[in-house]
Amino acid sequence: MNVLHRNNVQVLGRGEQPMLFAHGFGCDQNMWRFLTPAFLDDYKVILFDHVGAGRSDASAYNRSRHGSLKGYADDVLEICRELGLSRTVFVGHSVSAMIGVLAAAAEPERFDKLVLIGPSPCYINDGDYVGGFSRGDIDGLLESLDSNYLGWSSAMAPVIMGNRDRPELGEELTNSFCRTDPEIARHFAHVTFLSDNRADLPKVKTRSLVLQCSEDVIAPEAVGRYVHQHLTNSQLVVLKATGHCPNLSAPEETIAAMKLFL
Repeated sequence: MNVLHRNNVQVLGRGEQPMLFAHGFGCDQNMWRFLTPAFLDDYKVILFDHVGAGRSDASAYNRSRHGSLKGYADDVLEICRELGLSRTVFVGHSVSAMIGVLAAAAEPERFDKLVLIGPSPCYINDGDYVGGFSRGDIDGLLESLDSNYLGWSSAMAPVIMGNRDRPELGEELTNSFCRTDPEIARHFAHVTFLSDNRADLPKVKTRSLVLQCSEDVIAPEAVGRYVHQHLTNSQLVVLKATGHCPNLSAPEETIAAMKLFL
């Protein structure tokens, strides 16, 4: 199968160094539309959709391959190989931050820098580790999602987005969730919320920026600090932006932090 067709890969920009944007759960490459214009002059901007999202080829979805975040990281690496990418700046939001960590651990020579927006290596509290959720919380969330995906999306997307004073943002995320293939989304949710990639963080030596939002119900500040402490070559920036999607709610602040890091 053609990798670029499979993931609906789009190549934009006038620069030479690649900047690869990877969207989060329930989203697609359209979620980057407020950020990418700021980088088109200086980078080769590459956008794609995870299989099952956006305009990707859902027939390429494989429950075994995509039954772990490694499968998604393998997809990213296949895109990199197909385009001959090296010295890549990888920008990953939410679960894609960990997908980028796995890709950089596997083939570090392809990556120059990582920008990790709202990353979480493990969503479940474990001893001294604060992931933000108990196992019961996650089980309940997944049961609700499995029984009524569209209802779950309508209820949860505005909570994830935050910014209650800007309901149009929550509505956009809700619509994005509802456009995603429900069967794939349910499986991806299980893969995402039950993943534990804490042991993978120390394997990554690539220079990394951890962008942590304020008042993020999905990845609280303690999680961002944990990621920063366990990535050996990382910088932590706590944004004033609230919620889990600063690429939509606070693009200017996000761009400024990225440019300062780059």
